[in-house]
Amino acid sequence: MDPQQVLAPATATSPPDSGGDLPGRVEARGIDHIPDAERHGRPRELFWVWFAAQITYLYFILGGVILLLGLTVWQSVLVIVVGNLYWAGVGALAISGPPSGTPSVVVTRAMYGVRGNRPLSAGIGWLVAIAYEAVNLALGALAGFALADHLGLTVSGPVKVAVLLVTAVLTFSVSVYGHATIVRISPYCTAVLALVMVLLAVFVLRETDTGYVPEAPLHGGDLLATLSVGVAIIAAVPLSWANGADYARYLPRTVSLPRVLTYTALGGFLPAVGLGVLGVLAGTRIDMADPQTNLAEIVPGWFYPLFLFVIVFSSITNNILTAYSSGLCLQSMGLRVSRARSVFLDAALSMALAAYALFVHDFTDSLSRALEVTVAVLAPSMALYVADIVLRRNRYDGVALHDETPTGRFWYRGGFNLAGTAALAVGTFGTLLCVNTTDFQGPLSGALAGGDVSFLVGPVLTVAVYAALWRWSEGRHV
Repeated sequence: MDPQQVLAPATATSPPDSGGDLPGRVEARGIDHIPDAERHGRPRELFWVWFAAQITYLYFILGGVILLLGLTVWQSVLVIVVGNLYWAGVGALAISGPPSGTPSVVVTRAMYGVRGNRPLSAGIGWLVAIAYEAVNLALGALAGFALADHLGLTVSGPVKVAVLLVTAVLTFSVSVYGHATIVRISPYCTAVLALVMVLLAVFVLRETDTGYVPEAPLHGGDLLATLSVGVAIIAAVPLSWANGADYARYLPRTVSLPRVLTYTALGGFLPAVGLGVLGVLAGTRIDMADPQTNLAEIVPGWFYPLFLFVIVFSSITNNILTAYSSGLCLQSMGLRVSRARSVFLDAALSMALAAYALFVHDFTDSLSRALEVTVAVLAPSMALYVADIVLRRNRYDGVALHDETPTGRFWYRGGFNLAGTAALAVGTFGTLLCVNTTDFQGPLSGALAGGDVSFLVGPVLTVAVYAALWRWSEGRHV
C-alpha cells in the first residue's frame, strides 16, 4: 500500500479560523466535530504539548526499576529505548485528528460501533485515566509534603490537605480551559522542567559508577526473559496514551500528517528515554527503590528542593493531558455535560481517590500494580486503532462519526462492530496468556521462564483478526 495514500487527508480545507479555541478562554467544544473554519495551528505545537507532559518523575523511577531487574547499564538503556518505540504508535493515532476533526475516543466508533465504543474505548479509557490521575495526584502531593518539610514547615493534616488542593486546582484549571491554553503554556512548562532536568543530568553523570556490574549477571534464557519483562514495563506508559488525535484535531486538514506523527512521537519519546536513562545511571550509585529520598546523596543540597518541586510540577503537567482526555471519554460514554463540567467530575473523583490513598489507606501501590494489567487491553486497542487507520487510508468522516442513530454509518449491527469487538477480545486474551506482572503471570509467560511478550503477541493477534474481518464488517462501504 502506498504510504502517501495512508496519510492522505480526505478533503481540502477552508481558510482556518481559531473560532472559540483561544488561550485563556474556556474551550467551548468537547467531542464535537471541529469545522474547517475553526481549524488552526501547526504540527510542531504537538511536540511541546507532549514533551511538557512527559517530563515526569515516573520515567526516572522506571529507569531505576529496570536496573534493579539485574540488567547491566547498557542492557537497561536498550530496554528503555525499545519500550519507548511505542510512542510511534501514539504518533500514528494523532494523524487521525486532522482528517476527522474529532478526538480519538470518537474516531474509535469506526472500530467498535457507536454502542460498542462506549464500554470498549471510552469506558476503559476513562477508568485508566482516572486511576492515573489519582496516582499522579498522590505522588505529586507526597513530593509536596517532602518539599514543605524541607522548607521547615510542620507537615500537619491541614498542610497536607492544602498541598493536595493546590496541586489539584492547578491541574484541573488548565484542563478546564482546554486545548488552546494547553498549547500556549506547554513551551513554558517544558522550559522550566527541562532546565531542572538538565541540572539533574549534570549531577547524575558526575556521580555515575562507570564500573557498575549487577550482583548476579544474567545469561541465556534468564537474560532474554528479563529483557522482555523490562520492555513490557516501559511500553506500558506510551500504550496508555491512546488519545493522539485529541490534540491534533484542531489542525487544518492540509497539514503534513507525517509531521503530525513525528512531532507527537518525538514529544513523548525524547523525555521518556532521557529521564529513563538518567534513572538507570542514578541507580549505579543509589538505591532506586526509594529515589526521592536517596537522590539527596548525589545532588547538592540547594538542588534537592528544586527536584521535589519538579516532581510536583511534572505531576501537574502530566495530569493536565490525562484529565483533558478523560473528560472527552465521559462525553463519549453518553454523559450529557459540557467538556469543562466533565473535567470537574473527573477532578472530584480523582481527588477523592488520592485523598483516600494519602490520608486513610495507602492503596497507591496496589492501584499502580493493578494498572500493570491494563497493558492486556491497551496494547491490542492501540494496534487495532493503527490497523484501522491503514485499512481505511485515514479517511474519517467526522460528521458521520457523530451520527449515533441506527441509520448512521458507524452503527454497524446493533451499534456494535463485530470485527473490532472480536479483534480486541482475541488480542486481550492473547496478551493475558503472555503477560508477567507483579500479581499475575500468564501460562505462556510461565512456559517462557517468566518472559513477557504480551506487547508483541496481543497487537499481532488483534491486527490479524481485524484485517481478516474488516472487509466483511464494512460491507457495502468498502
